[in-house]
Amino acid sequence: MRRTRKGKSGRHAERDVAVLFTCIGRRVSLLKAFRRAARRLKGRIRFCGTDVTMLSPALQCCDEAFLVEPTTHPRYVGQLLSIVRNRGVRLVVPTTDLDLRVLAAHRSRFERLGCRVLVSEPGVIDICQDKRLTRRFLRQNGFDGPRTWSPRAALEADRKGRLAWPCLLKPWDGSAAKGNTIARNRKELLFFARRVPNAICQELVTGTEYTCDVYVDFEQRVRCVVPRRRLEVRSGEVSKAQVVKDGRIMESAAGVVRRLGAGPGVITVQLFVTERSTIKILEVNPRFGGGAPLAIRAGADFPRWILQELSGQRPRIAFDRFEDGLVMLRYDGEVWLSGPEM
Repeated sequence: MRRTRKGKSGRHAERDVAVLFTCIGRRVSLLKAFRRAARRLKGRIRFCGTDVTMLSPALQCCDEAFLVEPTTHPRYVGQLLSIVRNRGVRLVVPTTDLDLRVLAAHRSRFERLGCRVLVSEPGVIDICQDKRLTRRFLRQNGFDGPRTWSPRAALEADRKGRLAWPCLLKPWDGSAAKGNTIARNRKELLFFARRVPNAICQELVTGTEYTCDVYVDFEQRVRCVVPRRRLEVRSGEVSKAQVVKDGRIMESAAGVVRRLGAGPGVITVQLFVTERSTIKILEVNPRFGGGAPLAIRAGADFPRWILQELSGQRPRIAFDRFEDGLVMLRYDGEVWLSGPEM
């Protein structure tokens, strides 16, 4: 582990609160939202980040930046605990799927150091990160979702006339749409099933796609849901979206999160509203979604609520008090470095 930027030290630093973002990557907008919230609350907060490379845009925007091992490395958790202990970190915010399971498994070690981790229980993480378990959970709890088979079962369903083409192949443990492939017939299904790792076959759901940001407070209560209609997606992450204040969608997403017991923090629920107005739940991601800045801008100030709760306050949160119709059009920005060490 290596600290890449000198931060505050001595007694002054000891009085500050530190927040640590793991795998911070490109989450510049999320970091800025937390900074704005801290300024409004007049809090003295240092924002720290970790990544495996200096070539991480958001890492350059942190007060303190730390290079760590990959999330699968045996030393990863120990490195995070060392940062928490030495830098007075009170809150850890995971930003990707990569370390959710390991953070959930070791959450008690962080709590013993007086640090809260915005991560769900290990069993919740398992359900969310295994699309087979997600489908089982939805079916057992009365939520609609895409029919799901193993490739072999999909071929058998087709033989019996129970499979509609085209269908979707994806890794059961995938994320950000990596490996997702459309098969239009048996031949393509056989071909792609051998090439998509850990493949499952799902009904291809059509309609209007939404991502819902669901805020779960520190007492595990669902407090706010912001649906975002996905207008355009790039590399598995939304690039254009619009807030849609739809009560039926909001209650459906809230119900899934409550039944799952996910949280605390922001939980992301992906769903479709079909042409027949049926709500089909696709996935639940127990972390901030890439499009969360839209919900924050619309008035669902997740960073402020989180920082208030961290300081022992009880934020006033309305379930639906956010701006309807707000549109986000994302674009690439730049971070400039002068001869960094590679």
